[in-house]
Amino acid sequence: MKLLRYGPPGQEKPGLLDADGQIRDLSGTVPDIAGAVLSPDGLARLAALDAASLPLVGGSPRLGPPVSGMKNFVCIGLNYADHAAETGASIPKEPIIFLKSLGALQGPNDQVELPKASTKTDWEVELAIIIGQKAKYVPENKAMEYVAGYAVCNDVSEREFQIERGGTWDKGKGHDTFGPLGPWLVTRDEVPDPQNLSMFCEVDGQRYQDGSTRTMIFGVAKLVSYVSHFMTLHPGDVITTGTPPGVGMGQKPPVFLKEGQTIRLGIEGLGEQQQVTVRAEF
Repeated sequence: MKLLRYGPPGQEKPGLLDADGQIRDLSGTVPDIAGAVLSPDGLARLAALDAASLPLVGGSPRLGPPVSGMKNFVCIGLNYADHAAETGASIPKEPIIFLKSLGALQGPNDQVELPKASTKTDWEVELAIIIGQKAKYVPENKAMEYVAGYAVCNDVSEREFQIERGGTWDKGKGHDTFGPLGPWLVTRDEVPDPQNLSMFCEVDGQRYQDGSTRTMIFGVAKLVSYVSHFMTLHPGDVITTGTPPGVGMGQKPPVFLKEGQTIRLGIEGLGEQQQVTVRAEF
């Protein structure tokens, strides 16, 4: 099942993608893709619906983030062995956790802003875990029960702010628009092995990232369990799981985003995103 939210920013309605790739309206069934709707029982009720009986959404509406009500936008750093190698970093002994501002969250095809004074804005295609029920001190062997599904995320990053400005990574990760999520939430039952998904990212048609979740150091179950021992996770929370090699700062010489470029990225079975870069004005 592919769940989504469509409509203008702040006015999104819940929907699902049917077998023919058409959007069906869920607003008469659930208030939003949030809270108890993401629980195992909530998802089972949606899966039991006859999609063909739901109202068809015409045209090509904007897609918003596929979940609402997020409390924590958690990110994992240096979680791909081949990406750690391209940055010259050691393999982490434990997951590296940082937080992305909730203000960074946006739809999958919305514009990405280059911050004022930015010279090193970068791309990162990532597998996002979407939490389905409250998770606190979860054992690893139970962790998958707390996963509602998965989505594509672009962990947009300003490398100078992140690395050279004397602070934590959060400084380079939280600008408005730095967290495109979607196009939809693909429920866990449709992704039997999240550790075997191909993924890519292109800028203006040039492919920079061409990797796989096979090279993740810490897998999905480990990450959900680990993070839940440091903060309580809630329905709709997201954990982005790191990126494969091919980011801009790893190029020789480094390559960073400029105004007017098109970023296209995707993950096998989870869909694609596309953003155009613009300069932040205020």
